[in-house]
Amino acid sequence: MAEEVAPAPAAAPAKAAKKKVTKPKKAGPSVRDLILKAVSASKERNGVSAAALKKALAAGGYDVDKNKSRVNTAIKSLVAKETLVQTKGTGASGSFKLNKKVAETKGQKPAARASGSESRQEARRRQETRRGQEAQEGPGSQEGSGR
Repeated sequence: MAEEVAPAPAAAPAKAAKKKVTKPKKAGPSVRDLILKAVSASKERNGVSAAALKKALAAGGYDVDKNKSRVNTAIKSLVAKETLVQTKGTGASGSFKLNKKVAETKGQKPAARASGSESRQEARRRQETRRGQEAQEGPGSQEGSGR
């Protein structure tokens, strides 16, 4: 009997490239700004506890239950950047207050460098001293040259 060759499946039509749907960014202050505002508004000597901070955010209209991890990571990053000081506890728990040293330095402008040409001159001097040292050592005294 004759073998029947199965017909080749019809070529599937090319799928249209899916466009990524981007959600518009919500207007308003970031979580970090809200946290800093809540901590700065507090008059507590030992700082604001994490629970009180979350309550203050919730009172301000922020959905803390939905964004727990965002609040915790924002607290941790503010502590890591030394914007907040953690007076008690570890991680995102405990009490927090503003770092006075960072607040003072933000108020002052950093001293401007004199000019970029000075750094070039310093680099040239360093290169010249290296060349001078290499010349004194001689061509055969290079260690680790692989020869």
